[in-house]
Amino acid sequence: MTLADDVILEFLQNEPGDNIRASPAVIEANIDYKISHIRNRLRKLHQGGLVEYYDESRGIYQITEKGRSYLRGDLDAGDLESP
Repeated sequence: MTLADDVILEFLQNEPGDNIRASPAVIEANIDYKISHIRNRLRKLHQGGLVEYYDESRGIYQITEKGRSYLRGDLDAGDLESP
């Protein structure tokens, strides 16, 4: 897990219960990372089950329950498969 991963997950979580569904471009417009890095990290977060596609054909992601658990501190980064 990287700092960018935390920032991406926090952006997608927004407020608990009020999750954002966003493309890499929308995420880039709201956080301080380049789109290429965001795309790379989203692939890793997706592989780790922390985000999922809301609409795969449009490349729109949303946070998963596992991602919310990680942000709450219920999951340790060491317990995750190397995203």
